[in-house]
Amino acid sequence: MGSWRVRARNTSTISENKIHDDEVARSYGFAGGLVPGVDVYAYLTHVPVERWGRAFLERGAITARFLRPVYDGDDVVVEPVERGDALELSLFDSVGETCAVATASLPATPPTPPTVPPRVPTPPVRPRASTEAFAASPDLGAYECGFHAEHAPAYLDDVGETLPLYTDERIAHPGWLLRAANFVLSANVTLGPWIHVSSAVQHHGVVDDGDHLSTRARVVETFEKKGHEFVTLDVVTVANDMTPVLHVEHTAIFEPRRSG
Repeated sequence: MGSWRVRARNTSTISENKIHDDEVARSYGFAGGLVPGVDVYAYLTHVPVERWGRAFLERGAITARFLRPVYDGDDVVVEPVERGDALELSLFDSVGETCAVATASLPATPPTPPTVPPRVPTPPVRPRASTEAFAASPDLGAYECGFHAEHAPAYLDDVGETLPLYTDERIAHPGWLLRAANFVLSANVTLGPWIHVSSAVQHHGVVDDGDHLSTRARVVETFEKKGHEFVTLDVVTVANDMTPVLHVEHTAIFEPRRSG
């Protein structure tokens, strides 16, 4: 099992989230627009999926933290270290700075799936993200989408994924699935520039071609740290209105502190 090298790409330059825009990101003290955390997460998943294959997508777990920005065009490397039954992963940029860390594991038996949360509609008018807005409506409206394998190669190219498993078996990539945890947040509140900082992910099943996905979330907490305002979500993605396939504790800075 070796390291994984990939050229980072900022896939969200025209996103509603302007932290991915060079000019806006610089106003917050960054060197340019940030590569999305969910794409950095996708880079991290390559090694555990290479190590454990489809089984990781059926019942694997991975907790990732994003420590420093990753920028478009940089050549990054994921270095794995085996610690007992787990893999410790570190993602380094081209100058050797640690940008993200993760721990991945494969339980011997499938973990107990979460309860399927009720589907809640998204608000007709999204309130501005705030501690008060999250307290008033902690159950977020569901984000609905379908997985269609014919469209997957474009995503796999975006994140530099080369494992044949996804195209051979026509199944969804874990990084693509995690994007919905961002989308369920932005579908319920309006946000300025915001930053994904961590995700603790437990897989409960593979997403196949044609599956309908409903991503449902509840606000667990909001808190302030070093001038940043954070929100943590408990996220469950349900396939075909019946089967939980992904359970995520997802944390983001919804109101970053401005530079200076």
